[in-house]
Amino acid sequence: MKLSKPPKGRAFPLQLLLVLPFLLQIFGTVGLVGFLSFKNGQKAVNDLADRLIDRTGRAVDQHLDNYLAIPHKVIQMNADAVKMGLLDVRDREEVGRYFWHQMQIYDLTYIGMGLTTGEGVGAGRYDGKTLTIDDWSAQTSNNWSAYATDNQGNRTELLETLEWSNFSESWYLEPINAGKALWSRFYTINYPGYPYIAASAGRPIYDAQNRLLGMVSADIHLLRLSEFLRELDVSATGKVFILDRDGLLIASSSEQEPFVVRNGEIQRINGIDSPDPVVKSVTQSLQKQLTSFRNINDHQELHVEDAQGESYYVQVTPWQDKYGLDWIVVVTVPESAFMAQINANTRTSILLCIAALAIASVVGILTARWITRPIHRLNAASEAMASGDLEQTVEESGIQELNRLARSFNYMAGQLRETFAALAKSNEDLEDRVDQRTAELKQAMTELQRTQAQVIQSEKMSSLGQLVAGVAHEINNPVNFIHGNLVHIEEYTQDLLGFVSLYQDHYPNPEAEIQEEAEAIDLEFMQADLPKMLSSMKMGTDRIRQIVLSLRNFSRMDEAEIKPVDIHEGIDSTLMILQHRLKARPERPEVQVVKEYGNLPLVECYAGQLNQVFMNILTNAIDALEESNASRSYQDVQSHPNRITVRTRLRDDQWVEIAIADNGPGIPREIQQRIFNPFFTTKPIGKGTGMGMSISYQIVTEKHHGRLDCFSMPDQGTEFIIQIPVRQAAALMN
Repeated sequence: MKLSKPPKGRAFPLQLLLVLPFLLQIFGTVGLVGFLSFKNGQKAVNDLADRLIDRTGRAVDQHLDNYLAIPHKVIQMNADAVKMGLLDVRDREEVGRYFWHQMQIYDLTYIGMGLTTGEGVGAGRYDGKTLTIDDWSAQTSNNWSAYATDNQGNRTELLETLEWSNFSESWYLEPINAGKALWSRFYTINYPGYPYIAASAGRPIYDAQNRLLGMVSADIHLLRLSEFLRELDVSATGKVFILDRDGLLIASSSEQEPFVVRNGEIQRINGIDSPDPVVKSVTQSLQKQLTSFRNINDHQELHVEDAQGESYYVQVTPWQDKYGLDWIVVVTVPESAFMAQINANTRTSILLCIAALAIASVVGILTARWITRPIHRLNAASEAMASGDLEQTVEESGIQELNRLARSFNYMAGQLRETFAALAKSNEDLEDRVDQRTAELKQAMTELQRTQAQVIQSEKMSSLGQLVAGVAHEINNPVNFIHGNLVHIEEYTQDLLGFVSLYQDHYPNPEAEIQEEAEAIDLEFMQADLPKMLSSMKMGTDRIRQIVLSLRNFSRMDEAEIKPVDIHEGIDSTLMILQHRLKARPERPEVQVVKEYGNLPLVECYAGQLNQVFMNILTNAIDALEESNASRSYQDVQSHPNRITVRTRLRDDQWVEIAIADNGPGIPREIQQRIFNPFFTTKPIGKGTGMGMSISYQIVTEKHHGRLDCFSMPDQGTEFIIQIPVRQAAALMN
């Protein structure tokens, strides 16, 4: 008799009542102190981050004001020198030397002059180190020359020449057309090992009579701005980058450059496409919050998060000069850079709280355990006995009341053990006999079901083979009679038609009665159609003979024993029988059958049983294709047609391999291991017994001493591979 446990009420453990109040007091005190410490530290961090970002932003603004003012100061000075006559624009050699000396003084990459005559001269440092002088004339070909220089600015050797025209260059045309100083659009040159991305400051130059002579320009390398940004203190933890109003990068403190080289050309990249994840995520967040960079007209401070949940302090400041530059300076610092110490302190507070809780818990638990230990021992023993473990005794403690209860419990446990021992012995004997008889019945039932299914399947195939062979034999005789007589009928018909044609040639104008009869029977159409009709009848009888031959080959009633057969003939016969399921239907195109036959010898096998294996596998393949077609349109099936591939080959001169594959939905991996089990099927009730593949496996492995394997991937189709020996006697010896 099994006793049910009494229902549980709303009671609390004694240990919990002793320990919980102390734990709550300690946890509340430590948690409150830690929370206040965290909030004060976070406020201090926010103030520190604001000051650091403001200082960095002012440093960037100041550097841009100073650095980008240099080109305009230089070209203003050169324009004044030309107007006052101190610099003769016609003496290009002297002007080039003058520009060369200016390059020694100022942090520029190029100083040049283009004249309205098409001439010009300039000094440049394209690779960042070597100073050269460029000189070009007004000619139309090879008019531009680059010269190396010595330490005095004199030209030493000609480096290269090329064709040049002032009138097709933006750095020349834009200041001339505007009639004032400005920044022309950026231009890039992909020098080997030193990409050149320049901002060019230009202005028109005039003589003393205020006549336009051309323009002067000075370039700065934008990568120098990136070098400056990388040297800022904030770049160790944060990022500083500059965008134009279209979102394209001007400079960045990251190690990745603000440009890419595609097909040999330098292309600036958008901030949202930057390879630096911080620059990319911050730019994306700014674009979402501000809608457009053109809407930024004043200083803004934001707090954004990237896709990974990292928080950033961000300052956005517009920067402009009077010559047309309109940029946006973005300074961003990750919150984690400042919160690291705060988080460490928070973790310390949490650890202290946990330590205090642990100590209080240990003290409370030790106290409660000393009080409740005897009760727990008695309770545990009672629960163990209720669960069936009667080998229980309770030790006595220092409490008198509990000692009396323990002695009573131990006496009761002894009595129960003796009673249950006798019952257990009788029960074990009975269970052993029942288990033995159940196992025997289960094994006998399984063998009976398997044998019954095999016998039924064998009888079905035997009856089917006899029926097919009988029908094929009965059909074959009349068909052969018809087919044989069609040859003579065709010969007689040709003779009669030839005779009629000869008659018409000699008597083109027959009697009226003959003419009327010829028109009534449509003699002309009969002469043309009768040979075609005989040809169609002959084709039909050939088709019937092929089908009969396939049925006879498939049934193999005359080959019940092992004998050498042509494997390809059995496969072709099976495909012929299944042709009605392979041909096109209104709901789908025909199933394509691809035959990749190798050169096989005659194979010793049970031909009829092996044909049964081919039939089972091909039928399952067609069923799988039709199941997948149920969810596909006609056009989808037509563009990705159903296909069954049959391959054969000879392995090691002793084994034949037949592979049958389809491009259906495939078989899940967990089902592949069970498809050869008896009575296992995935088809609906009434459409499969689960014995086809099991019997096929037995035919291949037991009857032919071979192998049958299944390989399948979801949505990639299924392939069955049959391997049987060419000679059964050799297989038995091995």
